[in-house]
Amino acid sequence: MYGVISAAYVAASVLFILSLGGLSSQESAKRGVIYGIVGMAIAVAATFLSKGVGNVELLIAMVLIGSVIGAYVAAKVAMTGMPQLVAALHSFVGLAAVFIGINAQLELDAVNAVIGQYGFSYLNSYDFGGFALKIIDKLQDPEAVALINILKIEVFLGVFIGAVTFT
Repeated sequence: MYGVISAAYVAASVLFILSLGGLSSQESAKRGVIYGIVGMAIAVAATFLSKGVGNVELLIAMVLIGSVIGAYVAAKVAMTGMPQLVAALHSFVGLAAVFIGINAQLELDAVNAVIGQYGFSYLNSYDFGGFALKIIDKLQDPEAVALINILKIEVFLGVFIGAVTFT
């Protein structure tokens, strides 16, 4: 199943790139939008089907709320206001990057707290999911310190750039 999920993310990435290419001219804009919609549908489906995804009910609720808000805002904006809409929606991408970075740090802190209190042997019996499992896999590597430092730099940059983009 992991290979299928990875392939879905690669396909979604290719569709997003094709979408950007399609949006570069008025003649191909409709095709670009379709590529983007299909790519996002694949990415969302792959996320829902991924191993270790928790709070599925909350995830579904947030997707529905975001869809309703996005549809409402898109319906209210005139074509002349489209650059402002794109800028506003881009700022929300920055906010999402901030939330993802904060979540990554919280997951790392949770894994470190369990290690600090119980040691490495308890990690397998604790009910971790999603990203925490990836961190645990990395901690089994002899070069874990370097990998965790890279993660911390990535989280910092993601939160910093996302916050600047949002503001």
